[in-house]
Amino acid sequence: MPRVDAHQHYWKISRGDYDWMSAPQVAPLRRDFLPEDLEPHLARHRIERTIVVQAAPTTDETDFLLELAHSHESIAGVVGWLDLEAPDFPAQLARYAERKKFLGIRPMLQDLDDDRFILRRSVIDHLRRLAESGLSLDLLVLSRHLPFVLEAVRAVPELRAVVDHCAKPNLVTKELDAWREGMSQLAAHDGVTCKLSGLVTEARPDAGAQDLAPAVEHVYSVFGPERLMFGSDWPVCTLASDYSRVMDLLCEVLGSRLSGSTEQMIFGDNARRFYGV
Repeated sequence: MPRVDAHQHYWKISRGDYDWMSAPQVAPLRRDFLPEDLEPHLARHRIERTIVVQAAPTTDETDFLLELAHSHESIAGVVGWLDLEAPDFPAQLARYAERKKFLGIRPMLQDLDDDRFILRRSVIDHLRRLAESGLSLDLLVLSRHLPFVLEAVRAVPELRAVVDHCAKPNLVTKELDAWREGMSQLAAHDGVTCKLSGLVTEARPDAGAQDLAPAVEHVYSVFGPERLMFGSDWPVCTLASDYSRVMDLLCEVLGSRLSGSTEQMIFGDNARRFYGV
């Protein structure tokens, strides 16, 4: 079965807009990561296509990723960045919607000072435009953002949204009650999907399957296998694990639930359906 990696990144450091990489804990990521670096991992794990996701809050980043997608067949599509508060957002969205392999946008909500950003009037208006366009919204959020995301989804019920990295539950302290409640409420909306991605960097160093299990098992129970999709979060995952171990840990946690149809949904069909690739 050809697989899809629904969440990975490429970057070229000389572009200069990856401000978050100034943090010392991500120093190993301060080098170029490009398609030729990922291709051996894709081949090893029978991954045919990927969704590449923005890592900088600029339209230059969106253009850079679309250029890569144009020249690399393995990239099924791009989740880019557009300024959701820009007065000309509708015009920008219309232009990018015409670009081949442009799938949607991801505001970097976790990095903004205002946790309620997604509820600003202009943002809600522009999310309605996004929903009307048929494009999707990736949500880079933490547990504290979930109540505000829930309000936004209720305000724009036709929006198709996906929660990246399971909203980054704290798998070190295991203080998960508020996270569980927020994810359960979001899962009640059929238009919301969840990525099984980014968990190895939210757990303790050298985490095992038992460390990831509380998050994976909860989202499996509330979203069901029909609204979950695998994402490696490569190369960010390399801060804690290599590509193969990310795959192995997820498969270990899911265990016998990975029957033929479930595996096909989580590792391919759900991403194809959600992103329309």
